[in-house]
Amino acid sequence: MNSVIDRLRRTTDLIVGEDDLRERLESGRPLRIKYGVDCTAPDLHLGHAVNLWMMRQLQDLGHRVVFLLGDLTTRVGDPTGRSTTRPVLSPEQIDANAASFLEQVSLVLRTDPEVFEVRRNSEWYDAMPVAELLTLFAQVTQAQLMSRDMFRVRVAAGREIAVHELVYPVLQGYDSFAMQSDLTIVGSDQLFNEQLGRHFQQRLGAPPQAVITTTITPGIDGHAKQSKSLNNYIGLTDSPRDKFGKLMSIPDSLVEVYARVYTELPLETVAALADATGPAARDAKLRLAAAVVTRYHGAGTAKAELAAFRRTFTDRAQPGEIPTITVTQERPTVLDVLRAIDPSASNSSLRRLVRQGAVTIDSRRHDDPAAPIDLTAPTVVRSGPRAWHRVIAGPPRRQKSPLEA
Repeated sequence: MNSVIDRLRRTTDLIVGEDDLRERLESGRPLRIKYGVDCTAPDLHLGHAVNLWMMRQLQDLGHRVVFLLGDLTTRVGDPTGRSTTRPVLSPEQIDANAASFLEQVSLVLRTDPEVFEVRRNSEWYDAMPVAELLTLFAQVTQAQLMSRDMFRVRVAAGREIAVHELVYPVLQGYDSFAMQSDLTIVGSDQLFNEQLGRHFQQRLGAPPQAVITTTITPGIDGHAKQSKSLNNYIGLTDSPRDKFGKLMSIPDSLVEVYARVYTELPLETVAALADATGPAARDAKLRLAAAVVTRYHGAGTAKAELAAFRRTFTDRAQPGEIPTITVTQERPTVLDVLRAIDPSASNSSLRRLVRQGAVTIDSRRHDDPAAPIDLTAPTVVRSGPRAWHRVIAGPPRRQKSPLEA
């Protein structure tokens, strides 16, 4: 059993209840591994996948992942990491997000019934009498809940905390008892809630789950953790080319931690990549990018992407086929063009891309987001080290008259 835990330690930050985990692994009984998600808009990235790959290792040993869709707790809203109350989603949004979550986790997890089970926490909460719910609340103190850092920050800032947000950790904790969880693997920001799971299991006469928290890595800019709003993430559904290109754009300082956390390269190889400097640092990134693409898309695809990257970026060649984007503004700026290329990116992240010197238009670098662009002829835009687009002018959008407004 030491070998199982040792393998998990590669991406582990902390194990709570390690003796309990060892005892259950030694029993030979398949573990029930809690993987709980609220059904908010799913956009899973390599950071999320650290937990998934650890669960996959356990699935391959015969243990079962219980994928808990928090359809009830989504209506409440997890306050973790929030400075304001989350908006409430409709049942239709929750169902659509749940389906997308299932599709994305299947890129890593096995979903055959022997090692995968799907549950919803509305199964027990919709049927729970109010008196029983109040009994649960009575087992947690106000002081315990207010020890959470995000609540203290909001109180200090004079921001309100709704009662349903205070009880969210109670609901997430009770989930562990209701689904008979043996183990949960989470980010460190969820440790408080999952320790409440151990609390309820012990109070209600069940063996307490072990909790593994995992290594959290910076985003591809080397600063904040991966986030869609910061445009500094590598999505699970990104194409092999996008994954490869984004990894080639990371700071050299991230190569070691990314190789250790996001790949299965031998640790001796990871250490060698960390020591690479000068021209060898680029080769280290190539090794990292190829390893990540291999993990998700196979060795053949990784080999093809490595060749494409070398052909395009090492030889400074423009790709043979690049997508065409239409811009409808009459006098577009650099920012307008980039917004047309990537509508999901924030204006601040696009401006940062320009100011970092990562944008060239017809082979000329631009560093002013407000600079006008002449689109009288098709224009080739390179935004960052991986993205090429041909931009053309389209018919201007017609403004509505006051009668049509």
